[in-house]
Amino acid sequence: MDKVYICGHQKPDTDSITSAISLSYLKNKLGMHTVPARIGEINDETKFVLKKFGVSAPILLEDVKLQLKDLDYHKDYYVNQNISIGQAYQYMMDKGITGIPVVDDNKKFIGLVTIKTIVKDLINGDFDRLITSYQNILETLHGEQILKFDEEINGEILAASYRSTTILNTIPLCSNHILIVGDRHSVIEYAIYSKVKLLIIVGDGEIKAEHLEMAKQNHVNIIRTSYDTFHTTKVIGLSNYLKNVIPFDRPYTFDENTYYDDFVVKTSKLKHNNYPIIGKNGICKGLIRITDITDKNRKKIILVDHNELEQSIEGLDEADIIEIVDHHKIGNISTKNPINFRNMSVGSTNTIIYQMYLENKIDIPKDIAGLMLSGILSDTLSLTSPTTTELDKTAVKALSLIAELEYHHYALEMFKAGTSLQGKTIEEIVNADIKTFANADISFAISQVFTLDIDSVFEHKNDYVTYINQLAQNRGFRLVLLVITDILRNGSYLLYTNHSQEIIEDAFNLLDIEQGQYIDGVVSRKKQIVPAIMDVIR
Repeated sequence: MDKVYICGHQKPDTDSITSAISLSYLKNKLGMHTVPARIGEINDETKFVLKKFGVSAPILLEDVKLQLKDLDYHKDYYVNQNISIGQAYQYMMDKGITGIPVVDDNKKFIGLVTIKTIVKDLINGDFDRLITSYQNILETLHGEQILKFDEEINGEILAASYRSTTILNTIPLCSNHILIVGDRHSVIEYAIYSKVKLLIIVGDGEIKAEHLEMAKQNHVNIIRTSYDTFHTTKVIGLSNYLKNVIPFDRPYTFDENTYYDDFVVKTSKLKHNNYPIIGKNGICKGLIRITDITDKNRKKIILVDHNELEQSIEGLDEADIIEIVDHHKIGNISTKNPINFRNMSVGSTNTIIYQMYLENKIDIPKDIAGLMLSGILSDTLSLTSPTTTELDKTAVKALSLIAELEYHHYALEMFKAGTSLQGKTIEEIVNADIKTFANADISFAISQVFTLDIDSVFEHKNDYVTYINQLAQNRGFRLVLLVITDILRNGSYLLYTNHSQEIIEDAFNLLDIEQGQYIDGVVSRKKQIVPAIMDVIR
């Protein structure tokens, strides 16, 4: 079953994080394989919530761009260095490939052998030498094991093609020789007496009992084959260890986490066809061939608490969005196929997810109920925000009972944990919850800070204004608005970039405002601030 990531927006708030977790639990109960994820760092309020209910933070997902591991490359295509050249060749023929990664016993990548490599060795290689295993020789010659004393055979190959007397009188044999011979008993006896490394008896030749007994005493390995001398000498080189023909020049390899786009750019310059894929600690994962890249298993993702491309995860265009659950205005994200898009005018994404639990008749555990409750209270400012609906209130009442919490007291506890600005820089405060928006070709950003300590901001008011002006210049924003929301007073103070005063005045129907202007009752970025700015920004 494909894994599906459930992910909120950049600069995740409590509703974004908790809705990813609560929806993932629901989907998994319904038979899907989902994983809650986050794009950015978790704020203090959300950390408090997760700790309160003993729930781990979602995994950090940098992007959902297409990677090599998402392609249907030849996974697990590799061979061990100690198989024979002939086995490697047959493997490539069976798989229809022209190259194969070679690994050690721990599957660590060593090199790449191609058909071209093997042909070159057959033409230019050392025909007289054999370094391989007894088993490789046995399999290559389709032979019969007669005597075996050594796992590895290392020696010089000789074929008894002369008269027996010539061999006996002129060719000295020793323990470094591999002798190919027929049923020439005098030569066999001479070879055994000389303690050759290996005797290969061709043509299913007979071996006398006394010669076998002598071979046992002298530890002479013996293989018998039905092949004749010509065929045996022709193919025995294919029994050599594959590692003996691995080229010294290491091929270009790719990590399985390499982005597909980067792979295409690099391989267009290299112009090879076979590329080994390497994972952690040098472990070979398989082989990718340029000519075979067709099917792409794009990452699957469910978006929660947003549907704006600018607010979402990098590489979204290379992923498959299969569902969206959100409570904001319809944004600019498009999909390749029809999807389930659940969008409701409520105060929190978790309110929608609560409805989904009811519809599917799935029980909500105490910890999940606590997370969902936290998300709703956070986004609705404990049900005081103008975005609050009757559905939010109903959900809070039900979830409070499951979580065994008095929500008024708990909300204040949560806000205190999340609104402390002590020890934070201006940059950290402004960027903690900033969202970008676009109206035609004009882009702007709105940062919102919820705090119980307004004085700590106004002590450095000019520094905040300087910073948001620099931010607007660096990123080409027409306006950057910093909204400092007083939770207890239920209103917000506004700090804005230079040359933006007229926009703010028109948006909120004010006259002669100044930096730090207080607007009573304005607490919702989504419902009160963004629509107002959208109507007037030019």
